[in-house]
Amino acid sequence: MIIAPVKKMLLYEDGDILIVNKPANLSVLPDGWEPDAPYLLKLLLEKYPELLVAHRLDKVTSGVMVFARNPESHRALNMQFERHTTQKIYHAICVGIPKWDEHTAKHKLRINVGHSHRTVVDNSKGGPSETHFKVLQRYQRYTLLEAVPATGKTHQIRVHAYALGFPLLGDSLYSAPPTELIERPALHAQSLTINHPVSGESMTFTAPYPPDISEALKKMGAGQ
Repeated sequence: MIIAPVKKMLLYEDGDILIVNKPANLSVLPDGWEPDAPYLLKLLLEKYPELLVAHRLDKVTSGVMVFARNPESHRALNMQFERHTTQKIYHAICVGIPKWDEHTAKHKLRINVGHSHRTVVDNSKGGPSETHFKVLQRYQRYTLLEAVPATGKTHQIRVHAYALGFPLLGDSLYSAPPTELIERPALHAQSLTINHPVSGESMTFTAPYPPDISEALKKMGAGQ
């Protein structure tokens, strides 16, 4: 795995926060299954030794993340994420063509099920969850979606897309068919809106697509 230098990940920094574009297939924290594998926080700590994790993205997901650079900012950011006052917008490629232009999924989800640690729809034991989907572009066999989660369950967007009948491209864990277009679930944290932990200013940060999603979209546009 080739990891981009910290400088190439960096989207914004000041004395209180650090914004990065996380690469796909890189855990934010140590991986219990691969304790010696590189992880994002360790790479960032080499340059920013006081850095603190405010939220996470799945290992396979790319995109924008915020880190706190001091305990005060960490507390303020944690409160925003706990109260869901941040806004996270994801872009995803799904298999199939939804008939709807917008749809809100509200399936109840239960996390960490079975040996594969899947998240599953469980109307009796699952917790409330909500994701709003919007079609951005239809292709011949696939669709580019915007996904805005109102809750923060593990694998929430991936499972809601699967439950609607449109698994994410490359997401074999949730029954997507084999593909040569991308080697991981096609999910990217496109933008994040927070209130700056010190000034209170509303700030939106956007992360450009990584090469694998850009290349998949290019091939889809060529008729794949």
